Amino acid sequence: MDVRENMKRHYEKKSVGRQRGGGGQAENSAPGDENGSDDEDEQPSTSKKRCVGSRLTCANAKGMSVDEFLSCKDSDEEDADDEEEDFDDNASFASIDELDEEGKNHLQELSKLAEKDPEFYKYLQENDRELLNFGLETFEEEEMDVDDEEKLPVLTIKHILQWQRALLKVLDPFSPQLLEGSSKTACGVQSCAHMNEDDQVLAWSIDSSAGMWYTPVVLQHHIPYKTLANGKFKAPTQSAKFTALQKLILSFFHNIIHIFSQLTDDEVIQLAVTESAKLIPYVVSSRKAVKSYLKKCLDIWSSARDAVRMSAFLSIRKLASAPDDSIHDTILKSTYLTLVRSCKSTTAHTLPSINLMKNSASEVFCLDHAAAYQHAFGYIRQLAIHLRNSMKVKTKEAYKQVYNWQYIHCIDFWCIVLARACDVNAEAAAGKESELRPLIYPLVQISLGSIKLIPHSRSYPFHLHVIRSLLHLTKHTETYIPIAPYILPIINSVLSPSARPRSSTLKPLDFDVQIRIPQQYLKTRVYYEGVTEEAAFHLAEWLCSSAVHGSIAFPEIVVPLVVILRKDVKNAASGTTKEQGIVKNLLERVEDSARWIEQKRKGVVFAPGKVGEVQEWERDIRASLDDAPLRKFLKVQRKAREKRRKLMEKAREGEDEILED
Repeated sequence: MDVRENMKRHYEKKSVGRQRGGGGQAENSAPGDENGSDDEDEQPSTSKKRCVGSRLTCANAKGMSVDEFLSCKDSDEEDADDEEEDFDDNASFASIDELDEEGKNHLQELSKLAEKDPEFYKYLQENDRELLNFGLETFEEEEMDVDDEEKLPVLTIKHILQWQRALLKVLDPFSPQLLEGSSKTACGVQSCAHMNEDDQVLAWSIDSSAGMWYTPVVLQHHIPYKTLANGKFKAPTQSAKFTALQKLILSFFHNIIHIFSQLTDDEVIQLAVTESAKLIPYVVSSRKAVKSYLKKCLDIWSSARDAVRMSAFLSIRKLASAPDDSIHDTILKSTYLTLVRSCKSTTAHTLPSINLMKNSASEVFCLDHAAAYQHAFGYIRQLAIHLRNSMKVKTKEAYKQVYNWQYIHCIDFWCIVLARACDVNAEAAAGKESELRPLIYPLVQISLGSIKLIPHSRSYPFHLHVIRSLLHLTKHTETYIPIAPYILPIINSVLSPSARPRSSTLKPLDFDVQIRIPQQYLKTRVYYEGVTEEAAFHLAEWLCSSAVHGSIAFPEIVVPLVVILRKDVKNAASGTTKEQGIVKNLLERVEDSARWIEQKRKGVVFAPGKVGEVQEWERDIRASLDDAPLRKFLKVQRKAREKRRKLMEKAREGEDEILED
């Protein structure tokens, strides 16, 4: 049947119903306005519930053609910007007509849909199979209590199924049933969002047993959006059907944002965040909606459980894929500031969450390197300003601007960002250097400067944190960073002749959650053993990096290091037998690797001045570094540290009472 004949028959049927209803119909809507499109300045009475979302049809729709129906607008509708600023996300959706097709079986409707529009039915099967099975197992007939005229009807699964069927049956995107079903869905979410607020005029009361989450996936079929090759999406064009549904989509989206603050169950919050992300391409034109949604997602990302955090991050990432550069800039700034606020204090319980936030935030900054450069440059410069002020003033309060958890996590975060953006494999795949690579040098200078700020032994945990971040950076970018001069003093302080470790009953110190050694740990055996293991392990990691071990000059690079460590071991004080054993074991592996490189160099026939041939030789060596003795030693050390870390986690959770050596 022709679309225009369907439209004409629909409005003739509504007209007959209105004439039969007489005065009773007038109580719910004005004559000639079936969806309650009265002027917004009129105040509704207690028995008359208005529905802002239904003001999408013309005041006198009867007898109009399809073109006239779609071209009509509200009398008070202005340009798009005024519409966005004046939009009331708390407006009510009270006056809604009941569906004409009530009581039909859900399976029959789906079978009809499969016959009439197999393409749309296949789309639903591929993208939202749960929608096709929604409510089939839990559906129960519930009667609505209408004895009290003032009492709102109870929203149940029955009503949700009816609205679902109405949307699934729509074959023509210009059909009024699409507007009607969407209005009812938005009205239900409105009632759910504001069910506990006394000053709201709602159309429904919510039964706690009724499931409320239902995403109108029909939008993705009738109003699709494109995903570009660079990962960004292109918002739907301003067509007549999108314009007709835009207010309803914004209302639906605003109410979901309002619901976020009322949810307490993690699974429901995760579902709400995941489903709301599907509407992002349809609301990016509204700055108010984008800012509100970003704020809620960042709150969840910084405070919820890991699974919910990742759902919130995926929503933020999809929002960052918007074609509007201003939205991307806002996301970068807000994400970084949220991360900094969340890492003021670090404990064994909060450290995994902070690491998750740093890794996920770095992915957002690597979506567009050119856009991220401006933000990265400004924030790294702030770190340099804090360091410069501390070096000039040299007071206890000035030192605290650098020696704190936020400064440590900021350095680590930017090392993660630059390591991801400037990774040699990623740059080789892209065929060009990253725009962020020039920031490696200033970040390294700031990091090394913060180590030299306070060389006291109580600050060694802070130094180890910075060294760990620089090791991550040099590992991925293959940039040579002189880290050994900052590790050797730590080993030297432990093995010096004046070091006399005293026994204690203190538990081993967790260097991952310390930036300053407690006073009671100084010069204790447990501290000396722990700091020597950490320093030796980080020194081995630096020597095994591709920029150091993969160099043709590796045997010459390790000569001063070997000389200093041998001297320290020879002059070590008594009582440091275990520390001496750790350093001796490392020295043996270093010398073995130096001989391994010398053996590889015997076949070299080119002169040192042939830079191209030298680089080619180093690339071949780096591909076979896993066979080097030092790499094998480091692999064993990593396994032992990982086993010890798991034991500590179990002991912390109370599963094991004794830690094995």
